Amino acid sequence: MTRDGRSFDHRTLEAIRLMAVERVREGERPSAVVASFGFSRTTIYKWLTAAATPGMGLKALRSRPATGRPRTLTPRQEGQVFRWINGRDPRQYGLDFGLWTRAVVADLIERKLGIKLGVTAVGALLAKLGLTPQKPLQQAYQRDPEAIEHWRRERFPAIAQQARASGGEVWFWDESGFRADTVHGKTWGVKGQTPVVQRPGQRQSISAASAVNARGAFWYCTYEGGLNAELFVTLLRQMMRGRRKPVHLVVDGLPARSFRKPNAGGSARARAPSSVSAQTTAAHTSACGRSSAADGWNDERYSSSAGNVFTGEK
Repeated sequence: MTRDGRSFDHRTLEAIRLMAVERVREGERPSAVVASFGFSRTTIYKWLTAAATPGMGLKALRSRPATGRPRTLTPRQEGQVFRWINGRDPRQYGLDFGLWTRAVVADLIERKLGIKLGVTAVGALLAKLGLTPQKPLQQAYQRDPEAIEHWRRERFPAIAQQARASGGEVWFWDESGFRADTVHGKTWGVKGQTPVVQRPGQRQSISAASAVNARGAFWYCTYEGGLNAELFVTLLRQMMRGRRKPVHLVVDGLPARSFRKPNAGGSARARAPSSVSAQTTAAHTSACGRSSAADGWNDERYSSSAGNVFTGEK
């Protein structure tokens, strides 16, 4: 198997050429010498011919500076560009657009370094830095990393401990919506002729609520319209059918999931089943797979981290 000399740097190739010619001059067979380095048989004869050039000798085998335009950015500056882009938002630098484009990167380089690059040069630079155009994941700007870390380290362990003490289970709850006229994914078609996908003329939508636990158990149901407190309680009752263990339910801060404790007259906005304990969460991944903001806690609407059980009929 022959090696591709383009995979070596110039200094290494220079050393190989000089050693190969020296060994041939000392009496070794050219084919054996070039085979020891893994190059094709004809390569060494080119080296020998170049070394025999009058007035040049072994100088003809030495590396020469590469031709072409000199690099515009230094390695240090290229590293700066990578750090500016990787994991950051253009708006953090006072730019108007929230996504990185070659034009936006060129604008930032000109602002920061005073060097003007074209979009083609910027595209080559980004490829060199290992950056590729990708569809970004979406996160709510209210997301609070400190609150999420507090939830993971302190609040959720307390909920899990309470669930174990009561012989119950911890479940995570969320809702999502689906539309029949939404086209997902990509298809193939003739260049310049966008394919047409037939869909219903009327918009049809349905909502779904789902819950999962740490062991992979999954529950879901569908419903129409928006979620309110009364419907939320109805869905909780459906979820609790046939269950004997109490459920400690982790939800986000959607107002529809709020409960009001009974007043002196016994009325209440909505009562959860007595076997369900609701907990607010700062977690950013939902049971239905969509992102939600880190809402913090609202202990007036939900139980505290101790996990008070809402009373009410099952």
